[in-house]
Amino acid sequence: MRLRSRQHLKALKEHNLTYLLQAHRIITQVVVTGSRVLGRAFAEAYKQASASSQYQKAQQKSNPGLAASHGLTLEEACKILNVKPPQNGKIEMENVLERFKKLFDANDPQKGGSFYLQSKILRARERIEVDVKKFEEASQREAELKEGWKPKVFKDR
Repeated sequence: MRLRSRQHLKALKEHNLTYLLQAHRIITQVVVTGSRVLGRAFAEAYKQASASSQYQKAQQKSNPGLAASHGLTLEEACKILNVKPPQNGKIEMENVLERFKKLFDANDPQKGGSFYLQSKILRARERIEVDVKKFEEASQREAELKEGWKPKVFKDR
């Protein structure tokens, strides 16, 4: 009886060892396959990020004004704030700021508004301000060139 039980135990140990080796193989395969999948996903994400970065650089070179306003055109910004587009670079900033405050407050997320719309309203105001500032700087340069350069002299220095 003892002999049989020893043989039986020996057979069970060998059987368990076989299962243990098979489990080791399965775990190794899962780890290797998972590593491959993650590696490919990271490589693909890197390729997409690189392509996106190159595209943004090209867009910024071709149209530098859009970079400051996250892709809004001046026309879109005026439609969002419901104001008339600038005529010769001049716009009533009081009207723009009034519309901005009204729409920005109306879309406050704490009052049940939309953060997305609120950010679009902010970007629209920024875009209009950038364009008006550019025009003012250009007109100042032109006026200075017409009058000639007059250095600012400080008497106390």
